[in-house]
Amino acid sequence: MFADRAKIYVRSGKGGDGHVSFRREKYVPAGGPDGGDGGRGGDVIFQVDEGLNTLTDFRHVGKYKAGDGQEGGKKNCRGKDGDDIVIKVPEGTVIREFHSGKVIVDMSGDNRRVILLKGGKGGNGNQHYATSTMQAPKYAQPGQPAQELELLLELKVIADVGLVGFPNVGKSTLLSHVSNARPKIANYHFTTLNPHLGVAELPGMKSFVIADIPGLIEGASEGVGLGHEFLRHIERTKVIIHVVDAAGTEGRDPVADVYAINGELAKYSGELAKKPQVIAANKVDAIYDPEDSPVKRLKEEFEPEGIRVFAISAVSGQGLKELLYHVRTMLDQLDEKPTVFETEYYPEQMLALSDEPFTVEYDELEQEYVVEGPRIEKMLGYTNLESEKGFAFFQGFLKDAGILDKLEEAGIQEGDTVRMYGLRFDYYK
Repeated sequence: MFADRAKIYVRSGKGGDGHVSFRREKYVPAGGPDGGDGGRGGDVIFQVDEGLNTLTDFRHVGKYKAGDGQEGGKKNCRGKDGDDIVIKVPEGTVIREFHSGKVIVDMSGDNRRVILLKGGKGGNGNQHYATSTMQAPKYAQPGQPAQELELLLELKVIADVGLVGFPNVGKSTLLSHVSNARPKIANYHFTTLNPHLGVAELPGMKSFVIADIPGLIEGASEGVGLGHEFLRHIERTKVIIHVVDAAGTEGRDPVADVYAINGELAKYSGELAKKPQVIAANKVDAIYDPEDSPVKRLKEEFEPEGIRVFAISAVSGQGLKELLYHVRTMLDQLDEKPTVFETEYYPEQMLALSDEPFTVEYDELEQEYVVEGPRIEKMLGYTNLESEKGFAFFQGFLKDAGILDKLEEAGIQEGDTVRMYGLRFDYYK
């Protein structure tokens, strides 16, 4: 069974707690603290697997948990890190936060392996808290808690060209004729329930990927039939080929069909309706009255709008070469980069919304501004500052949380150094 949507629960690993212990050896009656640090919790990682093309496996397994970090031990022994969990998905999988529907990451383009949730940082053992006045601290830091999310996975087919049209207009036959795809074809409405991909090879020109999008019906944009599931796959395509039955073998009017399909595309997404289009008037070998050819009506109706019409026969191959070369020319004029949906939701937002306190102080000795607090420590522990988007999110967090305002109140100037739990950066507006 083809599956292109799935709901799952993911949880990163909890950080191991720091340990409280004291050195106890013969002839060392008053050994100092030697409690080790807790291990780091495992990350939740999503990775593209070229061998997958459905989300079926996620229908059977709905919960994915990374390993927790172990507690620190005696003799300064650090706890073992929790195991990461790597979740493999097909290319083109869009990962959304379930409740808001916002995009967390699109596993397409350069996104081949992404850390979605970072594991909690391990807590410090009591060895870190010894001071000249407190030489036997009985306190160790607990590990950071795990992060958890409910996710909606959506598979959106990645193709340069999408074939759209009502059922039985010949899309599957067209795809099988022009590419290496071999979809199952039968004479039933909603014949093709799964999107099929094929590669069109053209002598002297670059090949391109074609997706046979399952047959649409009126009302698809409202979810009638399997409308939403089908329309979802057209969103990435750069060029749309309308396949219509020019011979009217099922009593349909091809001109009305183009308008009906465009109407469904526009209702579902304004961006879809703006994509470049071409019309493939199929089954011309079955037209018995050349004087009253629907192809002529299609050209009169749509070519003044810049939409080319090609008379083809998907069975015999008539007109396919001209159609494909025109589509390749259209693609050459467009951006070659695949359509990748932008991130709308950062898992760290849950931490940003907390109201845990923080402090801003000036360290005279080091001549640095020091920002501390459980909220800051958690954010640093969970945010991937090595990525451009992660660092941009952290900058937004500093502003939204009022931390930048507090630094300004403390008298910070451009070029001054800010320290946050081992992270140092220069302050600039």
